[in-house]
Amino acid sequence: MSAPLIQIRGIGKAFGGVQALADVSLEIAPGEVHALCGENGAGKSTLIKVLSGSLLPDTGEVWVRGTRLPQGGVAAAEAAGIAVIHQEPVVFPHLNAADNLFVGAEPRRRGGLLLDRARMRRDAEALLRRLGETVDLQRPVGELPVAQRQMIAIARALSRSCRLLIMDEPTSSLSARETEVLFQVIRQLRAEGVSVLYVSHRLEEVFALADRVTVLRDGRWVDTRATPTIDREELIRLMVGRELAAAEPGADSTTPGEVLLAVEGLTRDGAFAGVSFQVRAGEVVGLGGLVGAGRSEVARALFGIDRPDSGTVKVGGQRLPPGSVPAAIRQGVALVPEDRQHLGLVLPLPVGTNLTLAVLRGLSRFGFPSKRQEAPLIARLMKELDIRAASAAVPAETLSGGNQQKVVLGKWLAASPRVLILDEPTRGVDVGAKAEVHRLIRSLAQQGMATLLISSDLPELLAMSDRILVMRAGRLAGELGRAEATPEKVLALALGQAPAGAAAGKESA
Repeated sequence: MSAPLIQIRGIGKAFGGVQALADVSLEIAPGEVHALCGENGAGKSTLIKVLSGSLLPDTGEVWVRGTRLPQGGVAAAEAAGIAVIHQEPVVFPHLNAADNLFVGAEPRRRGGLLLDRARMRRDAEALLRRLGETVDLQRPVGELPVAQRQMIAIARALSRSCRLLIMDEPTSSLSARETEVLFQVIRQLRAEGVSVLYVSHRLEEVFALADRVTVLRDGRWVDTRATPTIDREELIRLMVGRELAAAEPGADSTTPGEVLLAVEGLTRDGAFAGVSFQVRAGEVVGLGGLVGAGRSEVARALFGIDRPDSGTVKVGGQRLPPGSVPAAIRQGVALVPEDRQHLGLVLPLPVGTNLTLAVLRGLSRFGFPSKRQEAPLIARLMKELDIRAASAAVPAETLSGGNQQKVVLGKWLAASPRVLILDEPTRGVDVGAKAEVHRLIRSLAQQGMATLLISSDLPELLAMSDRILVMRAGRLAGELGRAEATPEKVLALALGQAPAGAAAGKESA
């Protein structure tokens, strides 16, 4: 292997007595795709922040091409050629795509007095075209789907000339098509000599892309291996330190009971039309389809965030008033949203406060939260969900992505809902936490909860669902029973190629 581009030597970092990193060392070669794996809380995000200059380590050094990198300075890291694509798209929601792409590096004209808007548009279109995206450049980015926001963040990183591109869960919001385009870009960058530090919980991506893989566990370096010398099972053992049972299709399934969620002819102009289905007590119904098919939009309408133009939603036989989140919560509907940071959590508030947000009224006395009632509930949820935080008092924004997702789940479990809508519940969650979430979903089903599971992860959808509904272009394209569901059939429905044996939706496209 050639002389390393990046040398990480003995990096250590602690937060309030919790050791996030301890004596971590690794090297990244020029033109290498180096995967970084580990459970949530293993220290991956902390190491990325050290490399990007946004976090000052307690011990250790980072060297780039034999030169020590000044610590704790983002500008120094960028000058050294280090660019980061974060797990949660970092964008300015009120600015359009072109402004977001070139923020801080805007091309100018007339001696630097004016922004060169025409060049910004041209360059933005070219960068997004490279990623196979067509985006309305006049529309505020905050109004775009999460997947498009992620592609804009990726395009922004590519616009900077970098030696090391750090990708933190870059495909967690992307469709299969967008993921394949990104893979092509990564391979092209590798051929051009750019190094990539690739962080992903999707192990199939690690084996498809990475030359080597480094494993962190509990903030410590465990091993670095050439990818061809390790298999999936051994990698998981290194990550979690134990054997991990995989979810099996149909495991612990229950006999469905009464209809708890009945949707009839639900329509929202421009988003979805004629959506009709039912979910029974003890049943997990999967909702599949490509990104942009309308799945999340249906979830938002069911929970009352968006008001549908027509159609009805009934919970336990009682009609749900449209466009009312409080009414949905009162009738026992809960939504774990795809965008946990903006829609699921209040990031600056403590973990404990976030866990009790959905039940504050019941825990309050004279209008003020009762700490005596809150404390045991918070302690129980943190233990049951294995939420890894120094304490319930730390802000939710300090947690890893997987632990943040557990807090969102815990918030709604505290409310004991009858209908649970899960939108990409394991996005950005490690293999161990993913297995825990799957066991939790099945346990809730056994207790009689009706679950609507929206997921772009086909193995997850197939393993967890009693039935799978597939959406295409805002309409239900068909339904597959557990026994007949395969990845090929789900994709065929999503692409408009109805497979034999699939029941067509009432308003099939």
